[in-house]
Amino acid sequence: MTFYCLFLHKVAGRAGEVVGRNGLCAANMAFTKLSIQSAEAGIGTAAASTPETDIWVIFRALRDTRSLFGLRPGHVQTLQAMLSFLRPGHGDTVFASNTEICRRIGGVDERTLRRHIDRFVELGFMKRHDSPNRKRYRVKSSDGLTISYGISLSPLLERAKELLAAAQEMENARRDRIFLRKQILTKLDQLEEVDPENAFAREVRRVLRRKISIAEYHALLDGIAGHCEDMSTAVDAPDTLQLPANDGQNVRHHSKSEKEQKDLELTNDRAATTLQILTTICDQALSFTTTSLRTWSDVENHARTLAPMMGIHTTTFERAARTIGPEKASCAIFIILQLGNRIKDFGAYFHSITLGRRESSFNPTLLLERLSRVETACA
Repeated sequence: MTFYCLFLHKVAGRAGEVVGRNGLCAANMAFTKLSIQSAEAGIGTAAASTPETDIWVIFRALRDTRSLFGLRPGHVQTLQAMLSFLRPGHGDTVFASNTEICRRIGGVDERTLRRHIDRFVELGFMKRHDSPNRKRYRVKSSDGLTISYGISLSPLLERAKELLAAAQEMENARRDRIFLRKQILTKLDQLEEVDPENAFAREVRRVLRRKISIAEYHALLDGIAGHCEDMSTAVDAPDTLQLPANDGQNVRHHSKSEKEQKDLELTNDRAATTLQILTTICDQALSFTTTSLRTWSDVENHARTLAPMMGIHTTTFERAARTIGPEKASCAIFIILQLGNRIKDFGAYFHSITLGRRESSFNPTLLLERLSRVETACA
């Protein structure tokens, strides 16, 4: 039970008689709130019902959520040192002197310790029970009642549920941020595989270098999803323009086998015909030149000029030319420009059919024939 004890500075004569210097009742009195436990409750038994074994669980919860209360690492070290003075079964009041607490913290000055304790008292995690001489100790009556003078940590124990809930919420948020970050990084890798020079991906990676909130992570994820949709390699064209699988990949895998040699010879025989069809069907590419394209060298030079104008990086075109050959890469430039607004993103589509997943199924000759039939049907 708690009561207010009246401390009188001068006591004289029989019990209960209080006189001052001139024989009058002394007026210099002070009231201090004391904590007294009965013998039945056990000497030093804490008012809170939290078991002693949970003290460090509560401490870790406050440590993990210290940013919510404006606490610094020094405050946490002070609290840890003070908790270490508590002994099981002896209550929740710290009786150690400031000097001993400072020594256990690691040698901080007493003024810093007082500031830390003041901060905990302000936040409602500690409570001071000062004795008349400001010493910290416990006194016990003959019938088992005790009075504890010191720094009580019972407010900390009483807020256990609050701290544990806050710590769990912060842990959930941390895990969600990691999960969202991994999702974003995965999508960025997919995006950069299609377009290595993508400016949007570089900007997102710059944002990820700083600490951001879950809402910002969701906004980034939605932005990437929208950007990927805009860069979709799906072509809004008739079904006749779908690219079938064939043996076009054989062009990039040269060997000395007889079958591959025959395929290569067949490809060379069709080169002249393909060049004629290319310059006839792809009139959009020809509209950007004033000279006639009579050889594959002319077509390749014109394709190198068109690529940057179409948003296709020069290094991407050079990689495609080394991988599938300059003629096939040049055909891709001409065909993409001819399809026009049927393709949402020229750069992404070019990367897909020359360096990406659709490289093996890209056959310029068959695609040009289908374009020819479509234009004939629409004429």
